Order: sequence, then C-alpha cells, then structure tokens
Amino acid sequence: MSLRHRPRRAPGSLTYRAAIVLGWPLGLARVAWRYMWRTTPMRRTETVGDSSERPWTIPDDLVDDDLQRIEDGVGPLVHRRYSVRVAGASSSPEEVIGRFSGDPNCGAPAEVAVFVKVRGTDGLMCPGDEFLIRMPGPWDGPVRVVGMGPASFRLATLRGHLEAGQIEFRCRADGEGLLFEIESWARSGDRLSHLLYTRLRLAKEIQLNLWVETCLRLTRDLGGRPRGGVRVETHRVSG
Repeated sequence: MSLRHRPRRAPGSLTYRAAIVLGWPLGLARVAWRYMWRTTPMRRTETVGDSSERPWTIPDDLVDDDLQRIEDGVGPLVHRRYSVRVAGASSSPEEVIGRFSGDPNCGAPAEVAVFVKVRGTDGLMCPGDEFLIRMPGPWDGPVRVVGMGPASFRLATLRGHLEAGQIEFRCRADGEGLLFEIESWARSGDRLSHLLYTRLRLAKEIQLNLWVETCLRLTRDLGGRPRGGVRVETHRVSG
C-alpha cells in the first residue's frame, strides 16, 4: 500500500497528551539528576568531517512532500554516532532490534521522549510507518521509517521536526558481546531550531542525553553492562 493510501491516526487522546506534558518537569529533573551523577563514563569527541561524508539514500517510494530532507535544513550538517558495547547480554542483535522496533519506548527514556505511532500497526515496524516523538518544549518530532534490516532500522524526519535528516539504530555481535549504535545525519530544521541547537545548545544537550540514556536503558534491558561506557562521536561536515 502506498503512503498516500495509508491513513494517519490521531496521536493519542487529549488526556494522554496532557499526561505526557505534565510529566515533563519532574521527568527532566530526574534526567538532569542522573546526568549529574551518572557513573558510566561518556566519551565525547568532536571533529570536522570530510565533505565526502553523506547520509543514506531514501527509497523513492518513501519520499513525498512531508519528508524534511537534509537539504531543507539550516546550518551545518552534523554526523553523529552513539555507541555502547554490551557485555553479558544473551539476546541476539536481531532480537534486540526486533524488541526495540516493536516498541521504541522500551529503550527511550519517557522523561525526554515518548514515541506515539500514528501510521502503521502497533507492535510491528515496517517501511512507511510513522511516529510522533513527543519531547519537552515546542518540538515534537514526526518521523517516518525509511529503512529496515535484520538488525537495524532507520528513520527520516518529517515537516515540523526540530531537525532535517535521518537516524539509524543498529546492533551487531562484538566479540563475546554486542555493539549497539545510533547514527544520525542532520541539520537544524529551521532558524529557531538552529538558535536553540547550535547557539544556545539547549536542544543539543536534551538530544544527547536522550540517546545516551537509550543506549544505557537498552543495555540494562538486555541484562548486560556497558563495557567502556558510551562513546559519542560528532563530525561537523564541511562543504
């Protein structure tokens, strides 16, 4: 079924949306507390990337006027990778991504982001499905599934998102453990987002904490432990 013939659902009842919003102040306070007292090391590097670095191609049948492409964004292109090596996990990479794709809220911290499915079947992820990611502040993030593999899935931003770009979640075997990675390519979605993200760094820190916490929550969910902490590599792509 084409995108045009797949109807969107309303993103939850008013009561449900209000409960999410009302929970943000306390939730953000808890996140900030964990951030300050986190014992798992986080290693951050930031460099200038090469202009040859480019994101993945989106299949033509998943491109329409709602898609917010990288070319539609503002400011520099940022290529970022979050990764955690998981020791002691018994699940396979396919099982990890199968559970996460079926319910992204099992990994994402609800204090910072809640995934609400607005197109597609609950509990199952397919290309063309859409989510509204509810986040603190005026930047709910609509996204579309634009790629899937046995142990990976990829999302692209839609109109109204804080960013213009793509993000991929994947898992693979790594020695006796697993390597879970989140890789994104993005520019700010508009000038206000560029101000909040690049100049004031507010949205950048919220986003960074979101994906670091996702790495750690999935590690705990697997019954494993992070080996060497969480790595965050950022390339600002020139050209």
